[in-house]
Amino acid sequence: MIKKGSKLYSILSGACPKCHQESMYMNKNPYVLKDVLKINETCSHCHTKYRIEPSFFYGSMYVSYAVGIAFAVAAFVISYLFLGSSLLTSFIAIVGTLIIFGPIIMRLSRNIWINIFMHYDKTMI
Repeated sequence: MIKKGSKLYSILSGACPKCHQESMYMNKNPYVLKDVLKINETCSHCHTKYRIEPSFFYGSMYVSYAVGIAFAVAAFVISYLFLGSSLLTSFIAIVGTLIIFGPIIMRLSRNIWINIFMHYDKTMI
């Protein structure tokens, strides 16, 4: 189990990068597509402002590309190398993976991006 206080905890859980006490997102479920990118303005526990500046999360698009490539490579390795599927089937597995995990990739990318700029503060507990 990943403990509070680590960047990995905040990235994987979507918790406030400063205090790790609450979710940054209005709706914790990434598959509610109308709410997938709706983020709280501030943390109700430590009052950290999530939107540091207008368009802050545009940078997460670059992270999203890398995360998407990682998911695609994993889908290829599993389908082609481990399961022995054809290239066409592996391609379909990659596309399916990116569609199914799209909301998770978007949130994970935002979490990584904000955690590059904000750090856990144990005095916020």
